[in-house]
Amino acid sequence: GRVLFYDKRLSANNSISCSSCHQQEHGFSDPRQFSVGFEGGLTGRNSMGLTNAKYYPRGHFFWDERAATLEDQVLGPIQNEVEMGLTLPELATKVGAEQFYQELFTETFGDATVTSDRISRSLAQFVRSIVSTNSKYDQGIPVNFTNFTPQENRGRQIFNGVGNCNACHGTDNFVPNNVFNNGLENPYTDPGVGGITGNPADDGKFKVPSLRNIEFTAPYMHDGRFASLEQVVEFYNSGVVDHPNLAPQLRLP
Repeated sequence: GRVLFYDKRLSANNSISCSSCHQQEHGFSDPRQFSVGFEGGLTGRNSMGLTNAKYYPRGHFFWDERAATLEDQVLGPIQNEVEMGLTLPELATKVGAEQFYQELFTETFGDATVTSDRISRSLAQFVRSIVSTNSKYDQGIPVNFTNFTPQENRGRQIFNGVGNCNACHGTDNFVPNNVFNNGLENPYTDPGVGGITGNPADDGKFKVPSLRNIEFTAPYMHDGRFASLEQVVEFYNSGVVDHPNLAPQLRLP
């Protein structure tokens, strides 16, 4: 899975790999607002960081949660006409033509047969291995955050208290068990989950990304509209737009 993740041969013209839009040094996200595909086209949404994907309780992926599993998700960009531009038969043929992949698949699956299913299972397992552990937050839990600076502890108190940030970023992975409309605009130019379900009650609802490695995953939101965390915080302080589907957590005082 790791080898496949970094291999540009998974795109139609051998120019784009999974890692092109999910860069390790940026928390496995893309520092550009929209990612560049194999022919220079731009994606419609910002590339979400992959850290701790295995711990998302809803188990669905993409901003609109259209993929039911990581196995489904990892094949999506490969088949996308903007991102990587391959069909699944073309993918299996290209990968299977490489001798070292025949050896790796034999070592992993018992024989050299390369299929899109085996590719997806391998990539998904690699993504599940991308975890954030032993952060300053993790180190602080057993010592009641005495390792935090006064400013960091004040931020933690606001996050869990009057700021109510933990209402949508709960758990130690800082994700909820729901999708939310967070009031970016009205109407939404991108319907999010509503574009998949066709239900107006889902318009403007998006997957809530983990805050793990958040320092490295700018820009923020599904459309990458905010360049800094300071802008994100100020948006929730003063910029939330009323919408019929606005998350109840954002209607509270």
